[in-house]
Amino acid sequence: MLSIDPNTNSERDNYKLLIGSIIPRPIAFVTSLSEDGVLNGAPFSYFNIVSSNPPMISLSIQRPGGRQKDTARNIIQKKEFVVHIVDEENVEKINKTAASLPPHESEIELGQLMKVDSTKISVPGVKQAKIRMECVLEHSLELGDNDVPGCDFIIGKVIQFHIENDLYENGRIDPRGLAAVSRLAGANYAKIGEIFEMERPK
Repeated sequence: MLSIDPNTNSERDNYKLLIGSIIPRPIAFVTSLSEDGVLNGAPFSYFNIVSSNPPMISLSIQRPGGRQKDTARNIIQKKEFVVHIVDEENVEKINKTAASLPPHESEIELGQLMKVDSTKISVPGVKQAKIRMECVLEHSLELGDNDVPGCDFIIGKVIQFHIENDLYENGRIDPRGLAAVSRLAGANYAKIGEIFEMERPK
């Protein structure tokens, strides 16, 4: 078995090992508002559940070249954001929003996504998502080596869920109906494949 010390690797090489190994990764499409009121939208695959009591999620937003991304800056300033689950029906539109735009331009317009008002926060979501979660900022951390932040780690508390009616029954989400897509390495994505059951030992 090959054994690699990450300290001997470049950042790019470590990135390739991580995204090729930790698969599949769920994708969050995040909307946030700038100080000037521009609605920003961007997908992130460094995303997961932190806690269910209270309901909290995490985003790790990388800083390419040490530069903070618009999404991280907006969340930290406004302390509100919306997380959407990326699915087979909206993935192509959301992929367009990954383009690097200046802060005064909206990725929502570029992706031809429709805005929808939130109920508890001022940041709108997008209508095409089957599931969206209104979040408030719980914690933000700057992470990196040698006091140079390499990413902004965001923990958000979910204060409102919005779920398409057809997906929801008896408190559960239909995974087939949601048809979430996940991120692999490079330009590769994955759909929900075979589902199997296994009981956890008591």
